[in-house]
Amino acid sequence: MYLNHGSFGACPRPVFEAYQAYQRELERQPVEFLALERRLPALLDGARFALAAYVGASPDNLAFATNASSAVNAAVRSLELAPGDEVLLGDDEYGGMEILWEYVARETGARLVRRAFDDLVPGPRTKVVFCSHVEWTSGRVNDVAEICRRAREAGVLSIVDGAHAPGQIDLDLESLGADVYAGNCHKWLCAPKGSGFLYARPEVQRLIDPLVVSWDWGDGAAFHELHRWQGTRDPSAFLAVQDAIEFQAANDWPAVRERCHALLAAGEFGLEPLTSDYVQMRGFRVEHEDPPALKRRLYDDHRIEVPVVETRQGWSLRVSVQAYNDASDLGALAAALGES
Repeated sequence: MYLNHGSFGACPRPVFEAYQAYQRELERQPVEFLALERRLPALLDGARFALAAYVGASPDNLAFATNASSAVNAAVRSLELAPGDEVLLGDDEYGGMEILWEYVARETGARLVRRAFDDLVPGPRTKVVFCSHVEWTSGRVNDVAEICRRAREAGVLSIVDGAHAPGQIDLDLESLGADVYAGNCHKWLCAPKGSGFLYARPEVQRLIDPLVVSWDWGDGAAFHELHRWQGTRDPSAFLAVQDAIEFQAANDWPAVRERCHALLAAGEFGLEPLTSDYVQMRGFRVEHEDPPALKRRLYDDHRIEVPVVETRQGWSLRVSVQAYNDASDLGALAAALGES
């Protein structure tokens, strides 16, 4: 059974069929579909406006990205940091983003400072505050609005990794206050893989260079245009975001979230929960002589797909559930853990 929706999501059949329809249309008439002077700008604008309404953002402040990691890379690798500058990080950030920041620190001489989320208070040398909206190992939903408020008062740039937020929690990005926000659509929104977004307030948009400088580059280009053309690539995943939004709206997704939350609340695994503030994903502390072997046994012996990952606070087993899960799945996990 699959208790790992948080890793790569799952695309509902109607959304996947819409995605494939876009792909077939592209292959039938690729120039008509892809050329910037033909249909592509209008197609992307339709999907972008739908996504903007969904996440509470002005369409002018939103650009599509392949995923949250590429969106964060565009923002972070554009920063002009210097030796002695401080980057303040939460202490449970996604491993890929940790690697990115370590790379940037080596290249610039900036200093990385990691603190528990509630202690993310900018100091006199802080240039950037970076944190997750939903922590990837625990599932904790952080009060990033408060962190962004502190950063704004201190004149510090705030960047939020929202990889797990869209579709799992309601968003109002304009009110949230982040200078930069990166999100995935392929996880909890259940859009196809390769769909995410980059949000930036107007005041900071020109600080962010696109990952690829190409035909859309120009002084007069809008933010979404600067990040729109990255050579020949299939935009179908972006276009299907609108179909994913419509699918969830038609299937009472707030009720799905509540049911999934209740499943996790009722789950008895004999493990200590890492947070009480979660939605559809929750981490549990693992006290085991060989955590990687536990993960292998859960899959090899019981065919249960669930991540067991090492964090700065120890090992964590992360359970994430979606509409296709029910109580029997969590019961099977509890039974398997009892045998381990």
